[in-house]
Amino acid sequence: MTTRYVSAGRTVTGKVRKHNEDAILVRDEVGLWVVADGLGGHSAGDYASSMIVERLGALPRPGSAVDFIETIEDTLVQINADLLQTAATRGVDLIGSTVVVLVSDADCMLCGWVGDSRAYCFEDGRLRQITRDHVHGNEDDVTHFGAAPAPQAGSGVLTRAVGAEESLFVDWVIAGNRPGTAFVLCSDGINKEMSDAELDDECRRNPQPQDLVASLFDLAMSRAGRDNISAVVVRIQE
Repeated sequence: MTTRYVSAGRTVTGKVRKHNEDAILVRDEVGLWVVADGLGGHSAGDYASSMIVERLGALPRPGSAVDFIETIEDTLVQINADLLQTAATRGVDLIGSTVVVLVSDADCMLCGWVGDSRAYCFEDGRLRQITRDHVHGNEDDVTHFGAAPAPQAGSGVLTRAVGAEESLFVDWVIAGNRPGTAFVLCSDGINKEMSDAELDDECRRNPQPQDLVASLFDLAMSRAGRDNISAVVVRIQE
């Protein structure tokens, strides 16, 4: 049996923001997919997300998935250091980005992330979030990096981002790769416009990645479109 990946991705500015600080990467040929969300409200969020995508996009794929993951982590750690240095040189407080990464292996899928960009797995007709937001506070509202707001503000605070602190920690999770399984990687611009239940419904209605991406963006843009909107969908086919 030969496993084949079918994928689609898209990123748009949305209705409110002036610039798109998100970036995506689709590399079916090496089994690597990425969504990076530059931190809005800070300096050069698009610079940070673009650096992540460009450098991960240039990585060769070694024979071992473990080696590939180590290379991805090493690359993100170097990006983290470079962003800290760039911020210091420019005299700004922070140049950073969240990131979520999906990597294929022969026996499983591996997902790593920093921040609140998410990965979902749609398997056996059920959607589940496989990442856990690096956020302190109310995860259901707009998130940002910085000091905790007053409780009544109702917004969460990012606790981790690439370019935010000297040490970078990437969380990883393993998921299955049976034929028919689909993965949705997205920036929080998707989550701000639809619930997980709505995302589940769209996954049921649209099994093919291109159709699912189109439906998600139609739904998000039919609403407030408060943030940049990005999604990558990967489906495993036999």
